[in-house]
Amino acid sequence: MAEILPVHVTVVIPTRNEEAAIVDTIRSVPNDGWCEKLDFLIIDGNSTDRTRELAEGEGAAVYLESRKGYGRAYKTGFAVAPGEIIVTMDADCTYPGEEVPGLVRKLLDEGLQWITCDRLRRAEEGAMPGVHGFGNWVLSTTATVLYWYGIHDSQSGMWVFRKSIFEDECVRPKHDGMPLSQEFKIRARRYLGKQMTTEVSVPYRPRVGEAEINTWGDGLLNLRFLFTHRLGLTRQVTPWGPE
Repeated sequence: MAEILPVHVTVVIPTRNEEAAIVDTIRSVPNDGWCEKLDFLIIDGNSTDRTRELAEGEGAAVYLESRKGYGRAYKTGFAVAPGEIIVTMDADCTYPGEEVPGLVRKLLDEGLQWITCDRLRRAEEGAMPGVHGFGNWVLSTTATVLYWYGIHDSQSGMWVFRKSIFEDECVRPKHDGMPLSQEFKIRARRYLGKQMTTEVSVPYRPRVGEAEINTWGDGLLNLRFLFTHRLGLTRQVTPWGPE
């Protein structure tokens, strides 16, 4: 039997109308005593279906975030998460929950501060079809050219990191929307350093349920952000943490 990791891990999951997959997403993360404490924190953006009810039925804590935005949800979740190690996932079964114990162990064994997961190299058939795959390639290539930060997948939303990194306000991402994902990677690599951060390839699977993203609108917003952030024009719309 593997040694129990001496840490408290919180899995933070932003949601909006994810009743089709929230239960399977939570259950995908092993809960067999691999760490001292494991809990789930759902940051819900005013779901109109049974997402919150189903998550609570699985033992997850639910925080209702009335302010809009993917990034806004994470800025709240990062601040209120009780664990010393934070793991993030989408609520649509695309990310491999079974990989979480191994990723946390890697963080601890290698003395890392932050891990991001690359979806592109191991994406399953149908997981990133057509325009989504092309858009991810454009954004990731642009990010590499502008920042040369050694990250292959600029849009991944699965991260494993120590909550203590946010004691440095420079590491805290500011954006309230989808660009928070790439902003977080840029800040982590810049302010934590490449020796304390890494990227790990994981499987990526077809989505369960209907997508809430605006493919073209979010894609163009992300692309614009890469240039404005490079020029130092990123501004904070809402403050760090809950209201």
